[in-house]
Amino acid sequence: MLLAFLDRQRHHVLGILDGLSDDQLRSPVLPSGWSCLGMLRHLTVAVEHYWFQCIINGEALAAPNRNAVAGGDWLVNVDPSGAEMLNAYREEILLSNEVIRTTSLDAPPRQIDPGLGDWVIPNLRFVMLHLIEETACHAGHLDAAREILDGRQWLVL
Repeated sequence: MLLAFLDRQRHHVLGILDGLSDDQLRSPVLPSGWSCLGMLRHLTVAVEHYWFQCIINGEALAAPNRNAVAGGDWLVNVDPSGAEMLNAYREEILLSNEVIRTTSLDAPPRQIDPGLGDWVIPNLRFVMLHLIEETACHAGHLDAAREILDGRQWLVL
């Protein structure tokens, strides 16, 4: 059930970005300067990869608390292309799902990032709930960005 809810949010992210040109994906939509491509990179690197590969699976962290780095994952330059980043997100989802399929929901994380401060991360179940929340939140950001870019809406009431 947790995976189904997470997959629904991932599908939302991919669906709302479908059909945007590379220029639209790179276009800053808010005064902070983030773009859909930057948000997609954040979801790929700092959400999917970080939580499933690093925290749950124990892969070495690239840098302590990399989200605190100026610009972080949010700002992108020339590389990668939109298509490359969409493919990277899809690949990361496959890797994450493999971790989910082969790890007990009660399994504790293999490492804790000191940059997380006083967060208590008891198990994979907690991480999955957190990622459902975070992916859904960012899907909403992407909804607003897409509507600003070309008027398309994911959910029309």
